[in-house]
Amino acid sequence: MAGAATVDSGKPGRELMWMNAALVVLILASTFVVIHTTHACRAMYAQLQELESSQWYLQEDYGRLLLEHSTWASHYRVEKVAAEELHMQPPGLAQLKVVPR
Repeated sequence: MAGAATVDSGKPGRELMWMNAALVVLILASTFVVIHTTHACRAMYAQLQELESSQWYLQEDYGRLLLEHSTWASHYRVEKVAAEELHMQPPGLAQLKVVPR
């Protein structure tokens, strides 16, 4: 009977040891997951900062291009270039024809 008591008392100790080992492994695994997640979050935040900076420069360039487009396409400038550089002139009244609908 004394031998049976030691076998029974040894089994719960062994299970407790395996349970503790499993818990230590799970704790280490979760620690590495937290470290990896934190690193990934910081890397993504740095990438976000770069993209926002790039967006700011692109919006600035777009504003400049819109201003340049409106300057080059102004009605006054088009008439001036047509008259001075292309030697164009509006048609006379005799050259106008009205097309009926």
